[in-house]
Amino acid sequence: MSRPNENIRSGPDPRMGLKISATTATLFALAGHAFLGFEQSFLQLLVAVLAGYASALLLEVIDARSNQRPPLFAGGGPRHVAFFLAPAHMTAVTTSFLLYVNDALWPMVFAVVAAVGSKYIFKLTIRGRKRHFMNPSNFGIALTLLLFHQVAVIPYEYTEGMYGRGGAGDWILPLAIVVLGSNLNVRFTRRVPLIVTFLATFALQAIVRAWTSGAPLLSGLMPMTGVAFLLFTFYMITDPMTSPASLRGQIVFGASISLIYMLLMFTHVIFTLFFSVTLVCALRGAWIAFSSWQEARGGELQRGEATGTLRLSRVLQGVKRV
Repeated sequence: MSRPNENIRSGPDPRMGLKISATTATLFALAGHAFLGFEQSFLQLLVAVLAGYASALLLEVIDARSNQRPPLFAGGGPRHVAFFLAPAHMTAVTTSFLLYVNDALWPMVFAVVAAVGSKYIFKLTIRGRKRHFMNPSNFGIALTLLLFHQVAVIPYEYTEGMYGRGGAGDWILPLAIVVLGSNLNVRFTRRVPLIVTFLATFALQAIVRAWTSGAPLLSGLMPMTGVAFLLFTFYMITDPMTSPASLRGQIVFGASISLIYMLLMFTHVIFTLFFSVTLVCALRGAWIAFSSWQEARGGELQRGEATGTLRLSRVLQGVKRV
């Protein structure tokens, strides 16, 4: 896996992309509760957002004090605070409609806090800056699915309220998600190669599983037709902070998700997409850490060689004088 370039390329302001993503997620959640058929309660959405805000502010204060720096939300007024909270808001909203926790609230709070907290726990120094490498929403959801067996993901709910309307629910909502997601990724995240690679390799792994295990090919391809899969493809794995920016890195990243998905399917693991992204992000973080260690070690060796050469030259100069 190639080491990714962590910097977003020059172009439109990425902060605008963040605003669009947060706004889109909010509108989708409100529409879901209003008429799409979301089975979570509106209270769970509200609790998730409040948990996201509270955990983001608290963890930022703790991190700022431990590193002897001012909090990132300080000194800029209400708009600055709102922009600081935008990632936590988007994480909380997406978590609230991706997870189904029955009538409970604490599993939802746990998922959101784990997601926001992962940004402060799983960090690496990359090009002189501390950056998180685990996808927050995906990590929080995967950890909650692992620890709370009563929690699930119910993909059918995203268009449940659209049935019986002349078939419009079968294509209007998915089309809107694809169009808006494509615009976001073309203009701001620049992750189109990642999307194309993931879709192609996901279809390929379905063919491989059908050929090797006798599983029906259509059942392997069917997840690609769901709204949950489209949200996952266009909005989750393309997170610019936790996915590579280079072309080669995006290709490897997208293909790795499909490969690990296939391996997990062979072992009968459920909620496979979320666990596959968690594993790929963890492997990418380990690779970045290893590459940074190699670079640091190489720099030390070069400095050592330079020091040795300088000392040798001084000794030779002394011998010549004698």
